[in-house]
Amino acid sequence: MLNQHTIQMICDASHGDPFSVLGPHPASAGQTSVRCFLPHATQVSVRNAQNDQLGLLKERASGFFEGKVKAAPGEAYRVQVQWASGQSSLLEDPYRFPLVLGEMDIWLLGEGTHLRPFEVLGAHPGNMLGVAGTRFAVWAPNASRVSVVGDFNFWDGRRHPMRLRRECGVWELFLPDVSAGSLYKFEIRTQSGEVLPARSDPYALQAELRPATASVVSPLPARVAPSPQRQAANALDAPVSIYEVHLGSWRRMREDGKRWLSWDELADTLIPYAQDMGFTHLELMPVSEHPFDGSWGYQPIGLYAPTSRFGNADGFGRLVQRCHAAGIGLILDWVPAHFPSDAHGLANFDGTHLYDYADPREGFHQDWNTLIYNLGRTEVSNFLVGNALYWLERFGVDGLRVDAVASMLYRDYSRKVGEWLPNVFGGRENLEAIAFLKRVNEVVGVECPQAITLAEESTAYPAVSRPTYAGGLGFHYKWNMGWMHDTLAYMARDPIYRQHHQGEMSFSLIYAFNENFVLPISHDEVVHGKGSLLSKMPGDRWQQLANVRAFLGYMFGHPGKKLLFMGCEFAQESEWNHDQSLDWHLLDDPAHAGIQRLVRDLNHLYRATPALYQQDFVPAGFEWIEHSDAARSVLSFVRHGLDASTFTVVVCNFTPQVWQDYRLGVPRPGRYREVLNTDSAHYGGSNVGTPLGAATAETPACHGKPYSILLTLPPLATVFFEWTA
Repeated sequence: MLNQHTIQMICDASHGDPFSVLGPHPASAGQTSVRCFLPHATQVSVRNAQNDQLGLLKERASGFFEGKVKAAPGEAYRVQVQWASGQSSLLEDPYRFPLVLGEMDIWLLGEGTHLRPFEVLGAHPGNMLGVAGTRFAVWAPNASRVSVVGDFNFWDGRRHPMRLRRECGVWELFLPDVSAGSLYKFEIRTQSGEVLPARSDPYALQAELRPATASVVSPLPARVAPSPQRQAANALDAPVSIYEVHLGSWRRMREDGKRWLSWDELADTLIPYAQDMGFTHLELMPVSEHPFDGSWGYQPIGLYAPTSRFGNADGFGRLVQRCHAAGIGLILDWVPAHFPSDAHGLANFDGTHLYDYADPREGFHQDWNTLIYNLGRTEVSNFLVGNALYWLERFGVDGLRVDAVASMLYRDYSRKVGEWLPNVFGGRENLEAIAFLKRVNEVVGVECPQAITLAEESTAYPAVSRPTYAGGLGFHYKWNMGWMHDTLAYMARDPIYRQHHQGEMSFSLIYAFNENFVLPISHDEVVHGKGSLLSKMPGDRWQQLANVRAFLGYMFGHPGKKLLFMGCEFAQESEWNHDQSLDWHLLDDPAHAGIQRLVRDLNHLYRATPALYQQDFVPAGFEWIEHSDAARSVLSFVRHGLDASTFTVVVCNFTPQVWQDYRLGVPRPGRYREVLNTDSAHYGGSNVGTPLGAATAETPACHGKPYSILLTLPPLATVFFEWTA
């Protein structure tokens, strides 16, 4: 018989090894001692598989029952419980079930090299010993006790304390009769005896809709087979035009505009729209569960759970499938740089700085009031590497755009002198983060060769998009933040002053081939007082719209993949507001509808013209015609594809002046036909262009080229010319 001290520890949920007390234990020959803790029970008996009573247990303390029964060691049994309410239940005893985690899983988790920790940690419905239930496992090595609490046990931390696997610091428990849809959390007692606020599961595959914070038992999605078609569509020599979307504000339903679209409603509306507009990929701002709408998803707590704002994980999976069926790739914003400090999340998870650095000079983001992952801890790095694989393998998404990479690379990011700690060599680089980024890119490259990773990196850190074996970080693509800042600064200037800043438009070609660049006009450029893309432009309304058209044309002609934030494709007038739908009514205005038609045509021209995408990242794909005609604010260049016999000429006029008889050097004789003119009346322009929409090359050399054509350059416009022999 147990002593009262041990019994009391079970009753007040302070015992760190419940399996040593509860469940079946060998007794005398032919007998087993069974112990249960069942608060509010008045009588407990033990029954075998045939429902024969094997014995009656004695109540040793309130809710604690113990007794010897006629059962062989390991024999299956259930307990018949009479409750104080008068009801009766026949229950499986969780403490008669064996270990949840296998030895290989334990070894890999302890080593921090388990590529897919989400397969064993978290909550997984299934069967054990022929009994349906759910396996729970959570990493909390510094806790003195961890319990599963949920809607199946009155959120009572005394009822289901877990077993500690000391080899890896993981607590585990199989709970019979707990099925998909059940709500749960983990209640943790620290080494000092403090019971922390119940924690959501870091590996939860589904979560409650905010402001509720419970995790939801959900089955692991089946693997999605890699697709050669998607691999080809994501390649460096493929056309990639990305439509960046915040799902909560792209479009809303009902007259009051307050209801979000569901995953299926988004599939019904967003996918056909993106397909019609000619975009090759959607990029979704973070869809991992997050507590605060105003973070736009960039402060996630449930990294493995598609946000419940739009439905369950199955709905998200259908969205991905329907994207691919429509020939559209899906990229997710991914946030491994930091996490919020909400009490139900990862902060102080087991009473210690388990996931973050303990020293705020390393572990606290001053800009965002968030905590920084301790990527030097293998289990933390593994948590994130596994998360990358989860989205790519279990949903088949095409890629991950990694947020805030610059903040990860540098220990002094946005910190003053004395507010940061140097690395072991005395430098400012975060060596742990660099190693993590290389590892996640290597793992993705090996395990998911069809997928891509993209870095939002705003510094001159070298070789971000070069292979790790060549000394790089291993990303496939890097956002060209310098191009974005320079070009938007230029476009914001009154055209009369642009002649003095021509270099802001041409400078990007000095470094354009150092990385595999994406040209981003992202959400960050149309929020926080920066105004919309349209409102950045100078001049009267006609000039503002023309400037937008000219800029978009220049963007699609410039080397690099394309990214455009939602609303920019029809010149949204107001700054983006995450709490409301885009201003779709603007499309009733011919001027805004014209911008939309232009973006559609730019996308289709881009995808149909190999010269505009095949050699984005090598100097052979680009050739200046003239970049120093600052007096007239004209830029002209040639884009080359892999086939040397085809090329496209792009000419930009960033003044409201029409330049008649503009002689432009060209590389070959033949006919040069306008294939897109952003000043076309079709787009809301003044319809100025070269007579008959074409020019024939003549022998006078110009701009260092052996031939030349005579053009009429429209005001504030970009024109694309196709060459034919």
